[in-house]
Amino acid sequence: MPIRSLFYFWKEALKSIFHHGWMSIASIAVVAITLLILGSFMVINYNVAILTEDIKEQVQIVLYIDEGAGAEEVNELQALLISHPQMEEVRYVSKEEAMERLKDQLGERAFLLDGYEEEDKNPLRDSYELRTNIPEEVAVIAEEIENYPAVGYLDYGSGVVEPLFQFTGIVRWVGLAFMSGLALTAVFLIAHTIRLTVFIRRKEIMIMKYVGATDWFIRWPFIFEGLLLGLFGALIPVAIIYYAYEIAFLWMETNVYFVNLIPTEEIMAEIMQVLIPLGVVLGVLGSSISVRRFLKV
Repeated sequence: MPIRSLFYFWKEALKSIFHHGWMSIASIAVVAITLLILGSFMVINYNVAILTEDIKEQVQIVLYIDEGAGAEEVNELQALLISHPQMEEVRYVSKEEAMERLKDQLGERAFLLDGYEEEDKNPLRDSYELRTNIPEEVAVIAEEIENYPAVGYLDYGSGVVEPLFQFTGIVRWVGLAFMSGLALTAVFLIAHTIRLTVFIRRKEIMIMKYVGATDWFIRWPFIFEGLLLGLFGALIPVAIIYYAYEIAFLWMETNVYFVNLIPTEEIMAEIMQVLIPLGVVLGVLGSSISVRRFLKV
């Protein structure tokens, strides 16, 4: 594309934006509002994904060994656990180690366990801490190994883990579906809004066609105009999300410290990689769709 033509297209695009001030503001507002909602759902979806991964890392099966089991059964149990294809980690925890952990958890009240350290008085059991390759299948695997020899009982958060995984899965899929719907809605709204601008200039387009201007020569200023409108419309929600998320992040860090949110800089890098190109693409696509019908003279 010649430099002179490129300069002309940008000049016409800027002139049109300023000349149709309110229409341009309306187009930018449509992009900004749509991408603000989209970006907000992205923020939620990213953090839900991180929360889900944190939950998965904490999911484990605690297998307490039957106190009446013999050494041969315990050895067989260990061999079965280690050879299980879905087992990522098998860790033996003696009842002495379990007692030390319990003391650490009690902190200053650890004196309540004085006298229980001796082997014959320790009420805790030897156990295995098991982590599976697929945390979502922990219930199925627990049901399978429950029938292994020397198994006393199992604890994996039954009744809590399954609904939690279902809930986080639903939230992620609903978020993705909603974001896809918003993107399609944005294309329609932007195309409709910019179509009004193009409609105002329909006579100018027809005259240019009659004097021999090519379709692309007519189309490029509108494409650049849509590009600018989409870019301006994307920068606004990026700025809003940045400041709003920073405030929310600091508040959560101070008041709800057990919930780990993605740091602002990290999540904004992801958001900008999506919203800014998407705003530009939506603006260009909206302009292209709008101007196409007026080129058929």
